[in-house]
Amino acid sequence: MKSTFIALSAAVIAIGVVGMNKPDYIKHAMQSLSLTDAEEPVVRSSRVAEQSDTGIAGAKTPVFREIKRSARPVLDTVVTAATTATVDESALRYFASRGDTARLQAEISRLKALYPDWVPPKDPLAVPQNEDKQLEAMWELYAQARYAEVRKAIAERQAAEPAWKPPADLLDRLIVAEARTRLINASDLKQYETVVRIGSETPSLLTCSEVDVLWRVAEAFFRTDKAQRATDAYSYILNNCDNAAERLATVQKATALLPAKNVEDLLAKEKTSADGRMEFDSIRDDLARRFLAEANADGKLVVPPQYLARVEQLAETGGLASDALLLGWYYLPRGDMEAAEKWFRKARDKEDTASASQGLALTLIDRNDQLAAEDTMYRWRDDSKEAKAVYLAATANLLALEPPVAISGDVLKRIAAEVIKSRDASTAQQFGWYARALNQPQTALQWFRTALSWKLDDEPSAYGLAVTYLQLDDLKGLAEIQRLWAGRSERIAKVGEVEKPETAKRPLPIANETVVISSQERATAVPQDAQHVPAEPAAVTRPRRTVAVDRGCKSTVNPQTLAPEAALTRGWCLMERNRPMEAAAAFEVGMLGSSAKTREDAAYGQSLAYLRAGLSGKAAVSAVKAPQNRQRAFELQQAILADKAVAAFDAGRSREALLVLDQLKQIAPERTDLLSLRGYAYLKLKRYADARRVFEALAAIGNRDGQRGLGILYQIFNDKN
Repeated sequence: MKSTFIALSAAVIAIGVVGMNKPDYIKHAMQSLSLTDAEEPVVRSSRVAEQSDTGIAGAKTPVFREIKRSARPVLDTVVTAATTATVDESALRYFASRGDTARLQAEISRLKALYPDWVPPKDPLAVPQNEDKQLEAMWELYAQARYAEVRKAIAERQAAEPAWKPPADLLDRLIVAEARTRLINASDLKQYETVVRIGSETPSLLTCSEVDVLWRVAEAFFRTDKAQRATDAYSYILNNCDNAAERLATVQKATALLPAKNVEDLLAKEKTSADGRMEFDSIRDDLARRFLAEANADGKLVVPPQYLARVEQLAETGGLASDALLLGWYYLPRGDMEAAEKWFRKARDKEDTASASQGLALTLIDRNDQLAAEDTMYRWRDDSKEAKAVYLAATANLLALEPPVAISGDVLKRIAAEVIKSRDASTAQQFGWYARALNQPQTALQWFRTALSWKLDDEPSAYGLAVTYLQLDDLKGLAEIQRLWAGRSERIAKVGEVEKPETAKRPLPIANETVVISSQERATAVPQDAQHVPAEPAAVTRPRRTVAVDRGCKSTVNPQTLAPEAALTRGWCLMERNRPMEAAAAFEVGMLGSSAKTREDAAYGQSLAYLRAGLSGKAAVSAVKAPQNRQRAFELQQAILADKAVAAFDAGRSREALLVLDQLKQIAPERTDLLSLRGYAYLKLKRYADARRVFEALAAIGNRDGQRGLGILYQIFNDKN
């Protein structure tokens, strides 16, 4: 071992350890800390300098610095004192006779630290046996860690033999052993400031022969907000101690506590073994996994490329699904959906778990494959609240697809059962619109009523109920829903108003024309509940009639009786009257126009109508029904993403809302209202540091949401304290 020791701050060293007799060379080394000709001064990092050096009751904290002795002794007394002193080797013989190799080696290390020129005996058993049987018994009690009984035996003998004095070596070792016991007890009880204080008072514990103590002191530094001091402690071990297992364990313990940058500094101290391998290779895989896990918990962290590549290699060649999962959850919040889907699929192929399925479903929802997302999450829908939220998001988005997709009866039945069990108003409402799209108004009526019973203020469901009553000529039901929503929804109040007719330009259907919904387009009907699913598609008979409309849009008429240009005009009129669902139907007819301009305007209008109705999924579909100019396409993309973010947040899917906001931020500056939404999403996910950053930025410009958010954070932390 190098001729080194751990230096403490000068004030602590001057105090000394109670009851310990220091050799002259240690005293001189302590004094030499302030001598300019002894060695170069140790420069502390700015971070260390900023930290307080005081522990409990004003005790100084240990500073881990390697001090190498000069090749030329500063004073001759250093060598003289070390070589002329009598070394008590009785403990060596005692530990050797008991076969206690660990304590034997610790005693040899201690004596070499005290007497650098001392040479251990080749055979410790050859050391002359102590003829003092009482003293031998004291050593035996000491070896058994019965320190209180040693103290008692010493006191009893001194009382019986006043002239007898216990050996200084026994007293010194007893003091250190008792300090070690107190330090370990304090560490086990998580009394970290006490650990630091005892370490500073007992420097002889802070050596390579007491690695466990060094580990505990390092952890105590970290737990008392002195991460750099903890790094110093771990660095001391790697710089001075040679035991390979202890060095490896040191890095393992450090990686569990220290930030990535500090760990990187420690890894730089690794040695190359005789076979050419680096000594810390065995833990680099776990270290890479840890960095990735930390980045998944904190979206602001970026994993160094070498560690990311290491985990990717493990996921490709290893058999652990957890490695692929780490990668999937790393890429998902950073918007790389393609990479996220790849790794979630690999994880799911190795082991189908709730986490893998949930991640995969989110990527499928993002690329609008709602049917696959529902199928992926169905098995795991009850695993957690987050899993249930992802499943219901997939079902709602599936039913909202425009044009409606064919869904098998079994899938519809299980979705319906889950919606009823979860009392999810959003999906129930989408069931209503899906039933209307399949021309099943009675089924739609039941779903709209169900959604309203679960969420009394669900205006889109109430509106769906109103237009369905009108379709069924149930004027009494329509009047009742209009009465309940009087003053709260203008579009519900306007349902069924009569207009002055005008002859439609569009050819009308032939008399008694029967329109059958083909099995290819609508494979099955919408279930009214979990038990009843109509097996056959419905047929609608449309009698011939002449329909005329007014140039205005006060009343509700069937837009299919209008010419495309007239329907387009009516759609904009309905938008002005805040009747977006009727406007969407009118714009749908407008897209049948022969003019490219008419089709473009109709698709644009329908997207806006669905956005106003809170149906961002349908808005996205409408946006691509006809080519749009660059400005309109950009506006629609912004509006659709913003609506998706709000809808996800309102549905309690804060993580999904953040993902959408990140997408939106990539194409346009973040609006104040959406920045506020981001802050509250962070708040719901308990990412308080991120939430505080957002709310402080908003509060700085006088935004009330920002001020309110800061107030909530203050209350949260005040309640904790």
